[in-house]
Amino acid sequence: MTVLADRVERVKPSFTLEMTSRAAELISQGIDVINFSAGQPDFNTPKNIRDAAVKAMDLGKTKYTAGPGTIELRKAVCDKLLRENSLKANPNEILISNGEKQSLYLTCQALFQAGDEVLIFKPYWVSFPEFVTLSDASPIIVKTHSKNNFEPNIEDLKSKISSRVKGIIINSPSNPTGSVWSDEATLNILTLAKENNWVVISDECYERLVFDGEFTSAQKLNIDKNIKANIITCMSMSKTYSMTGWRIGYAFGEEKIIKAMSKIQGQATSCANSISQSASVEALTGDQSAVEQMKNKFKERRNLMVSLLNEIPGTQCDLPGGAFYAFPDFSHYLGKSFNNIKIKDSFDLSDLFLNEGKVVTVPGDGFGAPGHIRFSYAVSSDMIRDGIKRIKKILVKLN
Repeated sequence: MTVLADRVERVKPSFTLEMTSRAAELISQGIDVINFSAGQPDFNTPKNIRDAAVKAMDLGKTKYTAGPGTIELRKAVCDKLLRENSLKANPNEILISNGEKQSLYLTCQALFQAGDEVLIFKPYWVSFPEFVTLSDASPIIVKTHSKNNFEPNIEDLKSKISSRVKGIIINSPSNPTGSVWSDEATLNILTLAKENNWVVISDECYERLVFDGEFTSAQKLNIDKNIKANIITCMSMSKTYSMTGWRIGYAFGEEKIIKAMSKIQGQATSCANSISQSASVEALTGDQSAVEQMKNKFKERRNLMVSLLNEIPGTQCDLPGGAFYAFPDFSHYLGKSFNNIKIKDSFDLSDLFLNEGKVVTVPGDGFGAPGHIRFSYAVSSDMIRDGIKRIKKILVKLN
C-alpha cells in the first residue's frame, strides 16, 4: 500500500478550484451555467502583450532564463514600481516566479519552519493557511471587523502575539471581500510588525483594481512613516493584465530573502516561462489603456451586482473598494429549509444555488467567514442580472 507524506493530509484542497471545476463540468454538458466563482478577468489578454509573445517566439526566446527572471523583466518591474508605486528597487531585490501564488509560497518556504507561527486575517484567501502549513509552521487566524471594511481587529491581533510569531500576511485589496484597507489600518499592522520583529508578507495582486481613490502599497506607507518594518511585497501580472494563464508574478523586498526564495525556486521550477516573461515586459512598459478600460468595466459591474444583491430581502452587501468580488452576508437564510432539507451553512447554500439555479458561487465558510458567499463579477452585466434573478427565485422558496 502506498503511504503518502503527512503534509498531504495536513493541506486542504483548494475549494475555489473545486467550484470552478464543477462549473466547467456542467458547461461541458451543455448546461446553462452562471459562473460567479471565477477568480480571473473574463477579458482576453491585451493584443500588444499577445503580439510581444509571438515576437519573442519568433526571435527564439524560448529557452531557460536566469533563475530570478530575465534582467529585462526585472528592470521593467523596477520602472513600474517607481512609476506607479513611487518605490525604488534594484533588480537584485526582485524575483520573477510562475505566478504570484509561487511568490507567496516561496516566501513562506524561505522564512518559516516548524515551531513558527504566522498571523493571517480572516476572511482569508484559501491558500494563505496552506502556504504556512506547507512550510511546517502554524497559521494563526486573526479576526477582522466585518462591519468596518473587514479591517483588522487589533485587540484580537494583540492577543495572538507570542515569541513564536515570525510573520504576518496582509492582503489589500482583498480576496474574498474586495475590501481596501485604510492607510491607518495598514500602518497599525506595520508598527506592530516592527515592534515584534515580524516579516510582513503583503499580497497586492489586485493593486491596479481599486475603484475609489488611489492605491498605496504597504511598502510606500512603511517608507513615508519611517516605520522600517521588513516587508516582502508580492504582485502579479494575472489580474491587472488578464494574464492568469501566463503564470507570471513577482516579489520584491530584502535582498537576502529574495535570494533565498530564488534558491528554492531554482530547484523547484528553474525559472519562470521565458515567453511569458517577454510578454510581461511589454505589459509593464507598453500601452496601459486596456488596464483602465478593464477597471472601468469592473467598476460598472461592481455597482450593478452590489445593488442587485442588496435588493434580496435579508441580504446585506457592502460596496467593495477593489478586486472583482462581492461578499454578501446570507446569514439570514441559514437554518431555513428547502424541500425539507435544512441549510446549515454557506456550503449548503452555495450547493443549493448550484443544484437548483445552476449558479456557481464560493461559500464563505471556506474563507473563514460563515454566512457569507463570494460572488465574482468578472462576468457580463447580463449574466449578473440573470444569476441574481435565479438566486432570488430560490431564496423565496426557503422556509
